[in-house]
Amino acid sequence: MIALVDYGLGNIQAFANIYRRLGLPVETARTPEALDGARKIVLPGVGAFDWAMEKLNASGMRDKLDEMVLERGADVIGICVGMQMMAKRSDEGRLPGLGWIDAEVTRFDTAAFNQRTHLPHMGWNDVEVAAQDMLFRGIEAPRYYFLHSYHVVPKSDRHVLATASYGGRFVAAVRAGNVYGTQFHPEKSHGWGISLLKNFAEI
Repeated sequence: MIALVDYGLGNIQAFANIYRRLGLPVETARTPEALDGARKIVLPGVGAFDWAMEKLNASGMRDKLDEMVLERGADVIGICVGMQMMAKRSDEGRLPGLGWIDAEVTRFDTAAFNQRTHLPHMGWNDVEVAAQDMLFRGIEAPRYYFLHSYHVVPKSDRHVLATASYGGRFVAAVRAGNVYGTQFHPEKSHGWGISLLKNFAEI
């Protein structure tokens, strides 16, 4: 079963619609008990880092997510701010992140931008796969939709699955064991996104 973590942020219905069209079992989780039995977990996120962490902490699912991911080994994918929440900290806020990935979140260096480049980074970008992984299996010339002003910087390059360019290269997807993350929105990225979400379900 695929569990969509509904803590009040993210387009849960879009993910649910995609997985149902693919004929895959999916449920929305709003309580810790609803996460029991999940073999895959999707953690979406939008908005500011601290706001998202506060919402997740208040949902009552934080400890259960740690148990599912760190102890039971359920595969999890964080989307956009959901990916950023998996890091240890963010320049955007003061609260600690989940710490599932040895990484920090930093703001784009606008000093490196040209006059036509501004924040937020919004729109379609080509994505370059940096490491072979089932998450991008069979996806040719991947192109995804982004909306963000901050990005994840892993401590080790071994956690980098894919990169994109916006005023310089930045990390577009990560993996640390059973923990995956995408800075882009697969649920808004047409066929490329549907293929990636299907691949995640089949890992």
